[in-house]
Amino acid sequence: MPPRPRRFQRPPGEKRYRTLFVLRTEGSNTEPQYFRILNGLVSDSHVLCLRGGHASSPPQVLQHMETYLREEDPEPPYEAWLVIDRDQWSNAQLALLNEWERRESNYGLAISNPKFEHWLLLHFEDGNNVGSAQECSRRLRQFLPDYDKNIDIRKITRNRIDEAIRRAKARHDPALESEPLPFGCTTVYKLVEKILQPD
Repeated sequence: MPPRPRRFQRPPGEKRYRTLFVLRTEGSNTEPQYFRILNGLVSDSHVLCLRGGHASSPPQVLQHMETYLREEDPEPPYEAWLVIDRDQWSNAQLALLNEWERRESNYGLAISNPKFEHWLLLHFEDGNNVGSAQECSRRLRQFLPDYDKNIDIRKITRNRIDEAIRRAKARHDPALESEPLPFGCTTVYKLVEKILQPD
C-alpha cells in the first residue's frame, strides 16, 4: 500500500489561522516578496508562496500547483491561487489556467497585463496611459527609485494597498471575465482582498 501524501501541518503550538493561501507565482522574486508583506499585515490568514525556479510558463505554473496540492494535501480551509503575467503567453495557454480555476470554488487566478509591476504601480498612481511593459517599469521607478525586482517594503502600506485595490477595480470589468484581460488591468486585487478581509 503506497504511503499517504503528507499534509501541510503547522508547527505544534502555532496559532491557527482562518485560511491558508497557497500561491504559485510566475515570478520567483517580486511576487513572493510582495505577499510576504501581506503576511505581516494579517494575523488570521497565512500566505505560502511555492518556490518555482525558472519554470514559469502557464502550464509549468499549473503543474507545480497541482503537484503540491496532490502531494502535500493542505489542511482546509485553504485557497490555491496562480499569479501570472499576461506577457506573451497564448490564449490557449491561459485557457488551461481558466479551466483549472473553475474546477473548485477555492481555486483562483490573478493575472496582470502586462505584468505584476502594473499592480505595484497602482499603489502609487492610477496607471493611465501606460503603453508598454517597459513604460510600466519606468513609471514604477518614479515611486520606487531602487526597484529592480526588489520592493521597498516601507512604501507598501495598508493605505496604499487599499488604493491599489480601488484603482484596479475601477479599471477591470468583471463582465469581461471570459475575455483576454485588457492591457493596463490586473485581477491581483481579488486575491489581495481575500487575504486582507477580516474574519
